[in-house]
Amino acid sequence: MKDKTIDYVLRTTWLAVAKMYNEEASKFDSTMATGFALLSIDPEKGTPSTSMGPKMGMEATSLSRTLKMMEARGLIERRPNPEDGRGVLIFLTDFGKKKRAYSKEKVLTFNEAIRKNVTEEQLKGFYEVAEKINNLISNKNIYNQKENSL
Repeated sequence: MKDKTIDYVLRTTWLAVAKMYNEEASKFDSTMATGFALLSIDPEKGTPSTSMGPKMGMEATSLSRTLKMMEARGLIERRPNPEDGRGVLIFLTDFGKKKRAYSKEKVLTFNEAIRKNVTEEQLKGFYEVAEKINNLISNKNIYNQKENSL
């Protein structure tokens, strides 16, 4: 893979991971997005719907569609936020908690498999590079905004 660009490796790796998760989730009539949403909801206190998008890296429209589907399937319920009358908290139903446990098991299995096949040093390097990439992007240090103006 040394002759591949960094973005190519990131994209193809993520697509492979997403495909793997979706294949597993489909065995239980679910999706990767649903699994990530289930894992992003506090199973005891619920989670404000507005905090889920940033936590999951999802756009509001995609998240809204996912939550609507999850509610229709009986995985979640929406309740008014007692601390903010305008807000809504998302809570897991008992069925949602069961599906969350399944999703958590699959994520932990994936992590365990990776940890068994790479050294601690390699994993540390992976995390360091990922953090550096995220910082470069979030600080807008890759494409100078002035360079892009016409």
